[in-house]
Amino acid sequence: MKIAITGASGFVGTALTRLLLDAGHAVTGLGTSATHPLQSVATFSWISADTTRIGAWQDAVNRSDAVVNLAGRTIFKRWSRAYKAQIVDSRILTTRNIVSAMNGEHKILISASAVGYYGSRGDQVLTEHSTPGNDFLARLSVDWEKAALDAEAKGVRVATMRFGVVLGVGGGALAQMLPAFRLFVGGPLGNGRQWFPWIHMADLLAAIQFLLDRQNARGPYNFCAPGAVRQKDFARALGAALGRPAVVPAPSLALRLMMGEVAGLLLASQQVRPDRLTADGFAFRFGDVDSALADLVNPS
Repeated sequence: MKIAITGASGFVGTALTRLLLDAGHAVTGLGTSATHPLQSVATFSWISADTTRIGAWQDAVNRSDAVVNLAGRTIFKRWSRAYKAQIVDSRILTTRNIVSAMNGEHKILISASAVGYYGSRGDQVLTEHSTPGNDFLARLSVDWEKAALDAEAKGVRVATMRFGVVLGVGGGALAQMLPAFRLFVGGPLGNGRQWFPWIHMADLLAAIQFLLDRQNARGPYNFCAPGAVRQKDFARALGAALGRPAVVPAPSLALRLMMGEVAGLLLASQQVRPDRLTADGFAFRFGDVDSALADLVNPS
């Protein structure tokens, strides 16, 4: 299969590119980086482009059998009004440009979204059928998914992936957490009672491959492990994996003073379940947080 990946030089994009190349697919990566670490691989092509703008890069989308859309500025950065506009444009404009470049003949679009779709919901169990929230990230996720689903009018099969916190080696959220825990100053965020939706990188990549291969996979899928935990229990599990205590909390007020509006992401409570993935037969390798963190922190 010929697969195009936007955001291919990011944390998830690089890992997905490697997986799909190893599986024998021909991959075209798109992103703003000048180079890509896998561009010497014969079956990989790299196109450096601003995907928020119409351009020649869309020809690669049109020639592909499937597109995995992972493009988007990081949300883990202090939000100014200008940066929030970049967060929105990097997702919405890119997705619209992908859809405009696709023809519907045997095409697949697997497009990222986020559990931010639901907003902060306390102890409520959240499935793909739950209603959206009404904060900035919820509204963004609704618009992001709508932009992708517009491709259905062209006959494209569209699935959207509502990512939880992706745990992997060498980047992402875990790389931000590890230094504090290794220095014995790690602990829960806020009061620690908020639900923390997470997924191991290996399961996330396998789930993307699952959606690419499953011909009737359409609509939203929660990309979170079935073993939901509260934030304090996640901190305990990370401390245990490292052989460190997890007793130094980061107070809510301090987080908001340091990080501004983005602190709301870290303090949100989202008890998300991957009902559609499990109903469709996807088997998680890492369904509980203890085994996931043991694998990532102390790989064999």
